[in-house]
Amino acid sequence: MTDDAIRNYPELAALVGDWPKFLQPILNAQTLSGKQIVVTGAGDGIGKALAKTLACLGANVILLGRTRSKLETVFDWINQHTNTDPVIVPCDLARLDGTTVATLVESIRSHYGGLHGLVHNASMLGPKVPIAHYPVEQWQAVMQTNVNAVFMLNQGLFELLDASYHSCVIHVSSTVGQQGRAYWGAYSASKFALEGLNQILADETETAGKIRVYSINPGGTRTAMRREAYPLEDPTTLPTPEQHMSLFVFLLAGSLLPGSIARELPTTGAQLDARNWQE
Repeated sequence: MTDDAIRNYPELAALVGDWPKFLQPILNAQTLSGKQIVVTGAGDGIGKALAKTLACLGANVILLGRTRSKLETVFDWINQHTNTDPVIVPCDLARLDGTTVATLVESIRSHYGGLHGLVHNASMLGPKVPIAHYPVEQWQAVMQTNVNAVFMLNQGLFELLDASYHSCVIHVSSTVGQQGRAYWGAYSASKFALEGLNQILADETETAGKIRVYSINPGGTRTAMRREAYPLEDPTTLPTPEQHMSLFVFLLAGSLLPGSIARELPTTGAQLDARNWQE
C-alpha cells in the first residue's frame, strides 16, 4: 500500500509488505469506501490500531469507547490522514442500556444510512483473585462490559447489519475464554460466554448468509490491559496491535466484499488465533 494515510502510520506501514499475497490487491484507500464499521474500545490498543487501519482502507469508522480524549486523538488522526467520515461515540459499556443502544442505532441510520461491520474489542479485565474472594460488584461490571453489552449491541444493531446484505461481526476473545485459568475470574468466564455468543449468532445467521460472524483470539499483545494483567512482563517480547491487523482486514474485507480476496473465508462462527492464522 502506498497511500498517504499508510505512510503516516509507520507502525503499520512497516508490516503490510509482509502481509499475505492474497491481501495485497485490496490494500488501497478505496477498498472499504462507503462501508461503515463500529469498533468498540477504539481509543487504545487493538481497537485504536483497527480503527486507523480500516480508515486507511476507506471505511467510515464509528469510534466507540469510554474515554473521549482518547477517541478524539484517533478521530483527529483519521480526519487528518484519510478521506473518510468517522464519528465519536463516548460510551461506558459497563453502563450501557437500551436507550443508549437505540440512540446509537438511530444516529448510524440517520448519519450513514447503514452499517456493515461491528467489532467487539472493548473489554474489562477485573481483579485477578480467587473466585472465593471475587468482589460481586466487580464481577457484575466485568460481565456487563464483556458479555451483556456485546449482546445488547448485537441485538440493537442487527437490523442494520442484516439490511446491508454483506456484513461482519467480530468478537475479540482470549485464550482464557477457551481454557479456564485460576485467578482470571470474571474475565475468563466472560470470554467463555463471548465464545458461546459468537457460535449462537453464527448459527442463527448462517442460513440467510448475510452476516458472517467470527471470534479472534489475539493472544498476548502489547496493550494497556496486558500490562495490567502482567505488570512485570517485558512488553517488547509481545506483538504490537498492528501485527494482528492482517487477520481483521482479511475477515472484514472478505465478508463485506465477496470475491475481492483470492482465499476462501473461514466458516462463519470460526474461532481464529491471530498469532498463527496463516499457518
